[in-house]
Amino acid sequence: MSGHSKWASIKRKKAVTDSRRGQLWTRLLKEITVAARLGGGDPDGNPRLRVAVQEAKGANVPNDNIDRAIKRGTGDLEGVAYEEVSYEGYGPGGAAILVEAVTDNRNRTVAEVRHAFSRNGGNLGENGCVSWMFDKRGYVALDRSSMTEEQFMDLAVELEVDDVSSTEDGYEIFTSPESYLETRDAVTIRGFEPAAGEISMIPQTYAELSDEHLQKAARLIEALEELDDVQNVWSNVDIEAALASVD
Repeated sequence: MSGHSKWASIKRKKAVTDSRRGQLWTRLLKEITVAARLGGGDPDGNPRLRVAVQEAKGANVPNDNIDRAIKRGTGDLEGVAYEEVSYEGYGPGGAAILVEAVTDNRNRTVAEVRHAFSRNGGNLGENGCVSWMFDKRGYVALDRSSMTEEQFMDLAVELEVDDVSSTEDGYEIFTSPESYLETRDAVTIRGFEPAAGEISMIPQTYAELSDEHLQKAARLIEALEELDDVQNVWSNVDIEAALASVD
């Protein structure tokens, strides 16, 4: 079981993006367009698109906007040609940071990402410099009030998940990326509504940083998340502890 609550980080990001709903919708619609371009416009046959559509509906994105984003991805509607790019680097104290972005202008995006790193005590590195420290995994969170810990463990055994965690925020399930949708659906079918879920880059270990470096790392992560082209920022920093040290 992990000692760090990923759900706490998800709730933090949700609170931030809820306050910038327009930016959130843009990020979600970009992901839908890219997913449809790469895997086709049928969510039933395109797991990535299905996840993206679920997230968009969960954020109350109108169906018409979702449909247009899919059609732009499949070429049925004209639109901006987006591509996926990723960046890796080091934050204060040697923290490992991965950045996933969707852009129509690589030069603009890399300049903005590099500036955020340098302005906040970090360094943009070469591809592969820190990605080996992370594992791509499916993640499902459940509210603690939805079941007892014994029921949770029975559910995890029944679903044959890869790993579990029990924290003060609730219960957490980790799966392979390929099993994420199946696991989430299985949880729902059994009458438990997931409180959160996503496919994530999970750090193998968390960095031990001084309070000063925690504060600087928190500022860097927030600066990266505020960039319009950035979809996700993953790090091996306990961001909740980092934000607490800032406060």
